[in-house]
Amino acid sequence: MIKNIVGLIVIFFPWRIKRWIFVYFWKYDIHPTAYIGLAWIYPKQLIMGEQSRIDHFTVAIHLDKLRLANNSSIGRSNWITGFPTGTDSKHFSHQKERQSVLLIGKHSSITKHHHIDCTNSVRIGNFVTIAGYQSQFLTHSIDVYENRQNSKPIVIGDYCFVSSNCIILGGAVLPSYSVLGAKSLLNKIFTEEWKLYAGAPAKMISDISKDAKYFSREIGYVY
Repeated sequence: MIKNIVGLIVIFFPWRIKRWIFVYFWKYDIHPTAYIGLAWIYPKQLIMGEQSRIDHFTVAIHLDKLRLANNSSIGRSNWITGFPTGTDSKHFSHQKERQSVLLIGKHSSITKHHHIDCTNSVRIGNFVTIAGYQSQFLTHSIDVYENRQNSKPIVIGDYCFVSSNCIILGGAVLPSYSVLGAKSLLNKIFTEEWKLYAGAPAKMISDISKDAKYFSREIGYVY
């Protein structure tokens, strides 16, 4: 309770002071050029690379680890939660290798108003955009056959574009150099790169030309 109260107060401190507290008391690894706004960011372990940032009103709690590589960002008003390991709960006790982590590659961005459930790992590659609004990454559910909570990881490859209002379920993989169309449901492993996937459930719709400039960016930000 005391730590939560202190954490709430720290949110409103100037960034230079807040970063010092995070580094020296929470033992977070935050590059001097990284930035966190008015956001509730309290995973067990936080790693923020050069020029990475987390914007206002985002929540990231109950995680083993949150890692942002260089020049990556999480925008405003995202809800990122998980179920950390090392608890006494019976939930997920059968999954000994499970990790509650969100790992974001370099020059990648999560825009705003998304929900990311990191009960199991969510791995987002380099130069990825989680675009638009209201996409959901859901790594856990109830296994009705075994009558217990179960979880599976989600993997998003490099140079992917995830459109607005998508649902991505545990066990799904979006391969590198792919686009996931708006309002799609990604619920399985795909392996073919340079494809547009869309629909509910998602399927391969068409090829993507290798001349498309989005997929050869050297800077993540799109003007």
